[in-house]
Amino acid sequence: MKRPSFAGDRRSFLKASAAGVAAFGAGIQLVIPKDAAAATKVAIKYDWLMSNGQIGDIIAAENGYFEEAGLEVEFSPGGPNSATVPPVVSGAAALGQFSETPQLFNARASGVPVKILACGYRTGPYAFTSKPEKPLRSVDDLRGLKIGIQPTARFLIDAIAAKNGIPIDELEIVNVGFDKAPLVRGEVDAIGGWITNTQALSVVGDDRIDLLASDLGLPSYADVYFATDDAVADNAETLAAFVGAAAKGWGWTHANPEEAVKKAVAAFPNMDLDWELKTIDLVLKMSFDDDTAKDGWGTFDPASLEEQIALYDEIKQYPDGRPALEDVYTSTILEMTAADRPKLNAP
Repeated sequence: MKRPSFAGDRRSFLKASAAGVAAFGAGIQLVIPKDAAAATKVAIKYDWLMSNGQIGDIIAAENGYFEEAGLEVEFSPGGPNSATVPPVVSGAAALGQFSETPQLFNARASGVPVKILACGYRTGPYAFTSKPEKPLRSVDDLRGLKIGIQPTARFLIDAIAAKNGIPIDELEIVNVGFDKAPLVRGEVDAIGGWITNTQALSVVGDDRIDLLASDLGLPSYADVYFATDDAVADNAETLAAFVGAAAKGWGWTHANPEEAVKKAVAAFPNMDLDWELKTIDLVLKMSFDDDTAKDGWGTFDPASLEEQIALYDEIKQYPDGRPALEDVYTSTILEMTAADRPKLNAP
């Protein structure tokens, strides 16, 4: 399944947000029922189509965990022309999910009052793929290669260069699209994209080399659940109910990966069973690590968030000033769900 390489640059974000506010209109609202026995209706707006990055959420729905938490949840998938922020800010969705943390930083720097609640992936899945003839295995290899990257992800290579003290004009960078054909044809030596797009990557060959941006010194979290400041203040119990139930879904997926894939594909036939079965181990490795074994699925480190913000500030991603660390996240929801979020390492 093709997923956008990254949509986090400030200009694209502002354009998409403005269009989305105008186009979204009325939608499912966060409704607190008068009847205590009635389910609370919650919509979550995703950045992209339902895919392997949301498998734990899907399982939470399929296994009845949301219902057990007193929620009636509606998934609102995204797509190429879909904006994630406007429905959350307008209240049409109770919460949303960004592909990666820089999108939320850009939103906050632009004056949008949203905060991180939890982070599903331990690192962003953006990676550079190369071939053995001209491999990209470490930072030391960057200068010698022609690097293909999507225009909306260009700031990532700028950040990698800044992090490693490499003058950007010493790197040869080529604009590419989402497919891997330029690498296959030899037009570039390495190409960026989501490592979880295993079907798209398969055309490169089984001997390909995948190197995550985080392995080049660029930290991030991905599948970032977020809500507005007001929602955190006024509806923390509902947000915690959602995150706690989703966490149970991810825990069940960790224990039953093949069954989880089959359930997810049955619920969302746009997903391909064979490719998702080939990808699930990678998805779980992206979702669990030493930190989740200690603090539970969905955790994040504020020190890492600060490191990320400072690095993007260094490459001038925030023309109106960088966001303050305390404005981009809340620990409230993680604290409220501490007992529900499974403490598991990567399988």
